[in-house]
Amino acid sequence: MKGKKIVNILFVMAVIILLITLGGIKIAKTLYPMKYSENIAKYSKKYDVDPYLVCAVIKAESNFKPNAKSKQNAYGLMQITPDTAAWVAKEMKLENFETKDLYDPEMNINMGCWYLSNLKKEFKSIDLVLAAYNGGRGNVQKWLSDPKHSADGRTLQYIPFKETDQYVKKVKVNYNIYKYLYDKK
Repeated sequence: MKGKKIVNILFVMAVIILLITLGGIKIAKTLYPMKYSENIAKYSKKYDVDPYLVCAVIKAESNFKPNAKSKQNAYGLMQITPDTAAWVAKEMKLENFETKDLYDPEMNINMGCWYLSNLKKEFKSIDLVLAAYNGGRGNVQKWLSDPKHSADGRTLQYIPFKETDQYVKKVKVNYNIYKYLYDKK
């Protein structure tokens, strides 16, 4: 009886390994899609942001649901708040912008890429950019100026907001998965 259990377990493991080998990439691409790839490519190039990073942010923020709205009142694919969107629209010189425009995938990706690029110019490091995207640039600036959080004023030893710390880690994992699945180099 014990030998039969071991054979069954080995058989199941062999089937799982075979499925992963044969269909793993296809399954992974279903879980990590490249929806809106034309808009992502267009605006990530325009604003010099890695398109896989944009996908990773969208995956973490809305799981590619253009009509997503969070409890924190963030809208669309890249979960942009109305206050941030109003500021970004002003900086981008977008006329007649309304919060409902954040539900438009192209507008949301355009604004989200611009904002990531803006954060990148200030913070340089991807960890800091993602922390600012999630926790606010003011908080990141404050953390960098506090010796409890930053020894050099340029990097963080740790991120004091648990949610932001988890967000940065999640987006970086997503980024590595997107890069692995879709990078043609």
